[in-house]
Amino acid sequence: MKVVFLDRDGVINVDSPDYIKSWDEFDFIPGSLEAIALLTAHGLTVIVITNQSVIGRKLVEPETLQDMHQRVQDAVLAAGGRIHAFYHCPHVPQDACVCRKPEPGLILAAQRDFGLDLSQTCMVGDSEKDMVAAQKAGCGGRVLVRTGNGLKTESQLLQSGTSVDHVAENLLEAAKFIISFKGR
Repeated sequence: MKVVFLDRDGVINVDSPDYIKSWDEFDFIPGSLEAIALLTAHGLTVIVITNQSVIGRKLVEPETLQDMHQRVQDAVLAAGGRIHAFYHCPHVPQDACVCRKPEPGLILAAQRDFGLDLSQTCMVGDSEKDMVAAQKAGCGGRVLVRTGNGLKTESQLLQSGTSVDHVAENLLEAAKFIISFKGR
């Protein structure tokens, strides 16, 4: 794997049923900064792929989201990592857009922008939407983390038949798994 797509809420930071609307509400999951630094140190490109309906719901201005992502990037850089890009869907589910996961639009946009071979990418997420988007896009790997909605998702995947390559306790464990298979 050369590129790792990461979902944001529930993977990098603690998710909230009330949405993350400000930097004050943003709380990194333990080990997530270390995980991104580890991926970066092993030559992997990290790209965040996230649904952010807070914009479509008029709970957050686009500039506020951009500021949060810059602060995430600053924290990641301070920890020795790098996020190469943030892709977000601002729409609400009722908009039926092509960029909102489980649709693969954000991943396909990153593919166009970076000239990616999606078979050489891996998606790490905590929801079935993440895994389905990765499958639809043709990502080479799919890793579910048990943080965020991951525990609930794990049982949903068994029922729906959606496959994953690995289930990890958190992003740090997922990063170690991905690195172990990077050259294969």
